Amino acid sequence: MFKHFLITRFNLRKEDWTTNKHNKPILTDEWHRNRFKLFTDYCFPSVMSQTNTNFEWIVFFDSSTKKEYRLIISKLDEQFLNFKPIFIDGMTQFLPSIKTYISNFKEKYIITTGIDNDDCIGKHFIEEIQKRFNNQYFMCLDFIDGYTIQTQSEIKVGKKLHQYNPFLSLFEINNNPKTIKDRSHRNWKKEKNVLQIHGVRIWSSVIHHENKVNEFTGYGHTNLDDFFNEFVISKPQQDFIQKQAIPVNKWRLESAINYVSSYWKFYSKNIKRNLGFYNKK
Repeated sequence: MFKHFLITRFNLRKEDWTTNKHNKPILTDEWHRNRFKLFTDYCFPSVMSQTNTNFEWIVFFDSSTKKEYRLIISKLDEQFLNFKPIFIDGMTQFLPSIKTYISNFKEKYIITTGIDNDDCIGKHFIEEIQKRFNNQYFMCLDFIDGYTIQTQSEIKVGKKLHQYNPFLSLFEINNNPKTIKDRSHRNWKKEKNVLQIHGVRIWSSVIHHENKVNEFTGYGHTNLDDFFNEFVISKPQQDFIQKQAIPVNKWRLESAINYVSSYWKFYSKNIKRNLGFYNKK
C-alpha cells in the first residue's frame, strides 16, 4: 500500500554553508566529531527505538567523508537494519538521489518524513504518522507541538510550538513523487493541503553550539521521567540531562517570553495563510 522513508542529510557540502551561527568553520574534524556524538547520543537511538519499524531511514553522507567516520557509519549500519547510509557528491545531489532511491519501490503511495541529524523523535513517531495515512493523493502532515532541549551552557528542557518544522511528513501518490525535501520545511506554509496535529508531542529539537540558526525557545514544565519514557537517547546523555537540567521555575521569565512569542508567531502565520499571503504565484 505505502512505503515510508525517513530522510536525513548529514555532512553534505554546500557552497553557502561554511560556518555555524558563531562564525566557526563547519565540516572540519572537530565538527564531525561533535556531530557524530550528537547523532549517536540523540538521533540514532531515538530512531532505532521506534515501536513501528515499517520504514526505511535513508541518511545522506558526503562522498568526501573520511575513513574514520565511515567506520562509525558502518558500525551503525550493522546495529540497525532500517538505517540506509548513502554517499553522494554534495548537496546538489541530495534531492535527485532521494528520488532515484525511491524510484526503486513500486508501492502505490509514498510517505516521506524529515529529521535532522542532531534532533530526536519519540518512540511512537512513525506510528503516529502512519495512523494519519488514508490514501491521500498529496498532503503534508505537521505535528506542531513538540519539545526542545538546550545542551549548551545551561541545560533546559521545555515544550515547543513550531508549525512547518523539520519533522514534517508528506503523503503522496507514487507517480514521480516530490518528497518532503522538495522544499525547505519553512516553505510548506505555502502548500494548501496541510494537516496540522495539535497536542501530540513526538519530536524534540536539540539546541547546541553548532546550530546555524536555531535558538532555545522552550517553555513550560516538562516531567523528565515522562519525557525519557517516550524519547530514547543514549543512557549517559539521559543521566546528564536529568542531573543537570534547570527546573522551569529558575527560568520562568524566559519561559513566559518564549510562550508568548511562540503563540504570536503561530497565530500570525495562520492569519497570513488564511489571507492568502503565502499563496503560490
